[in-house]
Amino acid sequence: MTPGSGTAVRALAAQILDAVAHRGRSLKAELAAALPRLADPRDRALAEAICFAALRQRVRYDEALKRWMQKPPGRRDSELRALLWVGFAQIDALRLPAHAALSATVEAARALKRAHQAGMVNALLRRAQREGLPTAAAELAWPHWLRTKVRADWTARAEDIFVASAEAAPLWLRINRARLPASAYLERLREALPDLSAQTTPSAADAIRVDTPVAVTALPGFSTGDVSIQDGAAQLVADALAPAADARVLDACAAPGGKAAHLLERNPGLRLLALDVDARRLQRVRDTLDRVGARASLRVADAGDPSAWWEGQPFDAILLDAPCSATGIVRRQPDVLLHRRPEDITALCALQARLLDAAWTLLRPGGALLYATCSILKDENERQIDAFLARTPDARAEPLDARFGHVSGAGRQRLPGEDGMDGFFYARLIRTEAA
Repeated sequence: MTPGSGTAVRALAAQILDAVAHRGRSLKAELAAALPRLADPRDRALAEAICFAALRQRVRYDEALKRWMQKPPGRRDSELRALLWVGFAQIDALRLPAHAALSATVEAARALKRAHQAGMVNALLRRAQREGLPTAAAELAWPHWLRTKVRADWTARAEDIFVASAEAAPLWLRINRARLPASAYLERLREALPDLSAQTTPSAADAIRVDTPVAVTALPGFSTGDVSIQDGAAQLVADALAPAADARVLDACAAPGGKAAHLLERNPGLRLLALDVDARRLQRVRDTLDRVGARASLRVADAGDPSAWWEGQPFDAILLDAPCSATGIVRRQPDVLLHRRPEDITALCALQARLLDAAWTLLRPGGALLYATCSILKDENERQIDAFLARTPDARAEPLDARFGHVSGAGRQRLPGEDGMDGFFYARLIRTEAA
């Protein structure tokens, strides 16, 4: 960290949290816009870690404010509330040295033109240091309508879902098997970073789980494409689709490109077309493929409207990683719980059905379509596939094994935190001759 930068880090984190929690902004977008203001990568990493920790634990931190303040911060003082979250997150979740966290956060209050509240910030953070932060049920971070859905869908496992979604996720690496196997990269990683806690996993052949925080830029071979960042559950998509080595493959909703890259790392001979409706997002796919040295055709197009782009040649395999509620990756996108609305689920289910029906027309008889989401809601997953099978006579589901999670209708569901992975749904569908 650069000298004197601590105050700027805390002030910036408070501004980001205020925008996300109180003004409906996207955490990803706010971080992308704000972090470049910090010159030192260590400062940027700390600001990001503070924001994630504060959003994951915001219910507990608000409970502390209710108990310890006669009048907790209201709308006019939303930035103060965010700054107090910043202070609590450092003491509680990140376990930073208390003297540094306190002094820099109090100075941040002055930097944010809240010098008149600096004494109160200091007093509240010292109390948190002495007493610790109160407990609160993890489910309270979820809006009532959404936790009701989760409890209805996963009654016996709902509490585990809520708890896992409030915890920091491990770092998952995907090793480019075109360059070297995961076991060889693990040896290389341990030589470069001997204090790192890292291990391979039997359920995902190209994956390494890292439990020690590490900057991506410190990973050997990252810039040259030997290794990528991708959760273990997302890596299992390649196993579930399992196209033949020279197959013609469609990645229907390809951005940001990690799954397409993984398929091509495994089988460079795939004839893969990556689609995305957004040109800027498709550029991210191009950047991803360039970094790992993979080749594919890219096209800006709506997979739900094949008449506008399809040339009539069917695909052997299709990956439909459908837009979804992201309820399986709340630990990575904690602002989902602040922004998601009931009507979003209705709209997403309609979009998923449209994409499924359109993609099916592009698949050759005998071909496979993998439907995947990072949702845990059965409306988007189990019931979505059940409805598709009911209206599609030439579709049958092919069973997947236990690596892919719990049996959920015709598919499999991984829940957040299981084996350290994200929540993810998979259904493998085969096109038969019409009855």
